Amino acid sequence: MPHPEELERYTRAAVDAVARAREHFVSELGAAPALRKGPGDFATDADLAIEAMLREDLELATGIGVYGEERGGEFNPDACWVLDPIDGTSNYSSGNPNSAILVSLILDGEPVVAFTDIPLLNLHVHAVAGGPVVCNGEALPPVGQESAAAAQVGIGSVGSDDRRRFPASQRLALIGALAETDLRPRISGSVGVDLAFVALGIYQAAVSFSPYIWDNAAGVLLARCAGAVVTDTEGNPWTVNSTGAIVGTPEAHATALSTMLQVQQPRL
Repeated sequence: MPHPEELERYTRAAVDAVARAREHFVSELGAAPALRKGPGDFATDADLAIEAMLREDLELATGIGVYGEERGGEFNPDACWVLDPIDGTSNYSSGNPNSAILVSLILDGEPVVAFTDIPLLNLHVHAVAGGPVVCNGEALPPVGQESAAAAQVGIGSVGSDDRRRFPASQRLALIGALAETDLRPRISGSVGVDLAFVALGIYQAAVSFSPYIWDNAAGVLLARCAGAVVTDTEGNPWTVNSTGAIVGTPEAHATALSTMLQVQQPRL
């Protein structure tokens, strides 16, 4: 773990970088697809511009390299900023507020600084390893079973780019099986939003099918700092090499994980 003063400097740099990116995010809401990446998958000019801004600001302020969804780079687990300029691009392009800027700093193989900025919901959430979750400048208490009005579990996206590990039949089966538990599945279209919602006490659990670290790292650290249980989708400790994640309060996480393992049985 780096010295606290160094972490504070990195956090200040990210605060400034995300604030500048947020302005562009809001001004370009509804941007049309500009770069087709696959069936139903695209980036807008706003995705590209926001990642360019974040890269420039973070590299200049900290000297640490960047690994981003749109322009790649080298993922260095020893020291690396990880970016998703717009998580939930399809939502963003259609004006759906469930979209976010995700920024995390990986040092020595662990996320140590995380930002999930959800501008259209006016939720600016960040955390530093060992500290509390901070939302709109206010430090939050740890999450607990009583922190959500209803036991909701977020399934950020039914789709997954890892169809071998998470075939469509399994993803759909999980939603149906969760609906038979005490949890109420919700699909937002943004993994980052769902993981942050657990840290904020809005959801009691969230499941990510994403194989990408830029979708998961920020939310994983937020959940850890909120006192939630964090694992991969098979119940192992989450690492930067994990595919997917399950986070939640102890009871909700246990329900989500056992349900996931149940629907995985035919594959195991």
